[in-house]
Amino acid sequence: MRRTGTTRRSALTATGAFALGAVLTGCGDGPGNGRDSGAADAEATALRAGTALRTAAARSGAALLARYDRVAAAHPLTGAGLAPLRAAVRAHLAALGGPPEDPSPAAPAPSASATDAKAALRELAAEERRVADDRAAALLKADPELARLLASVAAAGAAHAYLLSELAKETPA
Repeated sequence: MRRTGTTRRSALTATGAFALGAVLTGCGDGPGNGRDSGAADAEATALRAGTALRTAAARSGAALLARYDRVAAAHPLTGAGLAPLRAAVRAHLAALGGPPEDPSPAAPAPSASATDAKAALRELAAEERRVADDRAAALLKADPELARLLASVAAAGAAHAYLLSELAKETPA
């Protein structure tokens, strides 16, 4: 005699078919997948903003590196003290994506370094502080990954500014 009603086998088959249908529906790229064009637009805008922040930070890093080079060339006595800081600035620039395609700095570079090594180091320290402050201000607009990078580089820049100020005190006139 044959059973009437739902059997275990038919219940499992129906459940499997239902689950497979749900999975296949969720994998589509259509409007039913929970993402609408507004979310995609917001994502694209956030990506562009992050790229712009990273490019601006790289541009200011390239200008800062050029400033280190000018000070070291104009005042050879400072070369040994500037070398590790310059290497760190170069590493930060690489972490930010390398030198920007447009090598022009974001802010106009001063026409010439100070004639005095102490003054040149103080000016370089002020530039490091300015760049660090700009990067710290950009944290509010950055995505979490870029914000961590900018915070780290800004903290290093603040430390560089302190070290440059101390180097200026120790440098003979």
